Amino acid sequence: MTDAPGLEAYARNYLDEAKAALDEPTILAAVHRIVPILLKARDEGRAVFFFGNGGSASTASHFVVDIAKSAIRGKGRSIRCIGLSDNIPSMTAWANDADYSRIFAEPLKNLAVSGDVVVAISGSGNSPNVLEAVRVARALGITTIGLTGIGGGKLKEMVDVALVVPSNSMQHTEDVHVAVLHLLTAYLRDEGPVSER
Repeated sequence: MTDAPGLEAYARNYLDEAKAALDEPTILAAVHRIVPILLKARDEGRAVFFFGNGGSASTASHFVVDIAKSAIRGKGRSIRCIGLSDNIPSMTAWANDADYSRIFAEPLKNLAVSGDVVVAISGSGNSPNVLEAVRVARALGITTIGLTGIGGGKLKEMVDVALVVPSNSMQHTEDVHVAVLHLLTAYLRDEGPVSER
């Protein structure tokens, strides 16, 4: 077994910092605002669009899988989830033929309607393609949720509900985003009101 000098202290410090970020009251306050939006989307059959870059794109995909598959209540009613960061050919086409900042905005224009919901994920809160898609969503009358960290960037001021992880660490920001997605999925599956439709 290879010795790992300093690992014990490093790991404890990392986990303590992640726990402190999760324990911040603003996280639960944001969850309290997000849940009714998702419940309404499920009840009304609205689409929920998820997108992000890099690790946040992976989190967006994870949200789509978990919520669409697991958050079913009542007579089979689930949330219609669409991952805009999952369509690689579409993203590369928009990036190549127009501009990288349009990779989520243009598909959103084609697919979304007023009453739908957007979940925009950006660790920094300043990803140009995420911000551009939020601008489009707001113009279309779409409810916007932003998951961010590192102060929230521009995203926190643009969305209807912002969940801002109180950390300057991208790793802790992404840790909390994944924990929140699992919390939302579990609540929508286990505790949310049962739809009679």
